[in-house]
Amino acid sequence: MIRLFFLVFLIAPLIGCDNPKNNSKLDESYKTIFNSILDNHNVKGSILIYDPQKKTYYSNDFDWANTGFLPASTFKIPNAIIALETSTISSDGTVIKWDGKKRAFESWEKDLTFREAFQASCVPCFQEIARNIGVENMKNYLNKLRYPTMDVRVETLDNFWLYGDSRITQMQQIDFLQRFYTKKLPILTSTRDKMLKLFEIEKTTDYTLSGKTGWSYNEKDNNGWLVGFYEKGKRVYYFALNVIPKDINHMEQFAPSRLKAIREALHQMQLL
Repeated sequence: MIRLFFLVFLIAPLIGCDNPKNNSKLDESYKTIFNSILDNHNVKGSILIYDPQKKTYYSNDFDWANTGFLPASTFKIPNAIIALETSTISSDGTVIKWDGKKRAFESWEKDLTFREAFQASCVPCFQEIARNIGVENMKNYLNKLRYPTMDVRVETLDNFWLYGDSRITQMQQIDFLQRFYTKKLPILTSTRDKMLKLFEIEKTTDYTLSGKTGWSYNEKDNNGWLVGFYEKGKRVYYFALNVIPKDINHMEQFAPSRLKAIREALHQMQLL
């Protein structure tokens, strides 16, 4: 009996419990490592990595991973998809004109291609795109794509992902990314191909790292995202990080901490 109890205690963190949505396992065996990574970057929150080959989610905090937050600029993913599907934008080279007004960052104060606007996370550019898509198209496509709980109204059309009641969880982010990657979204192949180019953060002979950051300001705290996927050979892994800073007086490392933390987590899992 003692030996059996010890065996159950030993393997319990590895087995976790079933996720009823896709019969995947929830694994906390990297909890200490992921927490240490976040601590080293002076943030707290959750790292969530999904291995579809093993049908296993890995996280340090599954409660956090199932908590909804504003999508912030991670919403540029569905926003870009809808823009391409509705022909609001024709290609990654489509130029979005600067209106000459002062913007939050100097890098936004110029004409930008669609690809440049996505990678620079140009908020005014994608607000213009959302207005051009329109309320009905936006709502219809979000329903079609099963992108959850966005508060799309005339009054919120160009900011519902930045302020207000829209919410998405890390689990939902990964679900959406997996459906995109595995061609289960009802979108054109050409749209998917264009999006894959927009996503790309780093490409080497060994792997490709793709994703999108996000940062909202009107939660209880500053809230930061990085969502995406990592391809190595024929394998793909999905990730969603959501964090808040521990010390708002030292925010200079908050933005870069998101990508650094995900890279370190993948490395600790011997994936990167």
